[in-house]
Amino acid sequence: MKILIIRFSSIGDIVLTTPVIRCIKKQIQGVEVHYITKQKFSSVIASNPYIDKLYSITDSTSEVIEQLKKENYDYVIDLHHNLRTLQLKLALGKKSFAFRKLNWEKMLMVYFKINKLPKLHIVDRYFETLVSISVTNDHKGLDYFIPEKDIINTQTYLPAQFQNGYEVLVVGGSYFTKQIPINKLKEICAHTSKPLILLGGKDDAVIAEEVHQAYKYKTINGCGMLNLNQSASIIQQADRVITSDTGLMHIAAAFKKDIISLWGNTIPEFGMSAYLPGKNSKVLEVKNLSCRPCSKLGHHSCPNKHFKCMNDIDVSEINRD
Repeated sequence: MKILIIRFSSIGDIVLTTPVIRCIKKQIQGVEVHYITKQKFSSVIASNPYIDKLYSITDSTSEVIEQLKKENYDYVIDLHHNLRTLQLKLALGKKSFAFRKLNWEKMLMVYFKINKLPKLHIVDRYFETLVSISVTNDHKGLDYFIPEKDIINTQTYLPAQFQNGYEVLVVGGSYFTKQIPINKLKEICAHTSKPLILLGGKDDAVIAEEVHQAYKYKTINGCGMLNLNQSASIIQQADRVITSDTGLMHIAAAFKKDIISLWGNTIPEFGMSAYLPGKNSKVLEVKNLSCRPCSKLGHHSCPNKHFKCMNDIDVSEINRD
């Protein structure tokens, strides 16, 4: 049997598909598992041993469609479910299964605060897609595989004060209203006892540097200095991870880290919380805020200009049992 899995983006969403990849490979004897994603996210799963062949696209599925047709798949598992994946499935003409999105349920929650969301994580909804091929969740959590060349030797990379343990503070996020604001980042630094490595992309480096300058004695600014797999290696060796709703949160969950997650305009009830993280993980959020959630994804600024969903989080809860 040969199966193609589709998930084009993004980092966290792709990591959340890894239990599906693993369970298909382990539960169907002799199966060949292929995966297609966007090229800029391919490093997330390039080292996954359960994937036999990885396809990637830059702009369009037309870049690989002829190759995919030649594969003659038995099934296509669509874990993205949008117009582009529909076009791909029609072009391949093979039996396909698509996971059920919650667009209407999320819309009701965002615009009318009517909660019809199922109490089900997106990973479990992914597995609903596999019922017809008799693949079930092994409940072993997420996977993340780091290529050897990107494994960080913390004994040589980190200064002496980090050698007895450190935590990771994730800076940035895909949308402003998911990001921990700079005043909260500084508060978190003040409330943690262990040194912190600030992780994020190049776009987060300026904010991270301001935080680092305020807490030079206990922080390292790694934003934009490490690639994704190197950041994952730092997370894998951390004592704890403090983060907003980001791809790095899901990578931390793959390593079973204790995760302190801060939630802004999105809510865990959307089904995208950290999946099977460490037992001392904690969600920090401002509940019963009338304007929250204000989007199923995020905004580039707070629609109400106050950003209470993040600004009112009590970060002193980070170190409370």
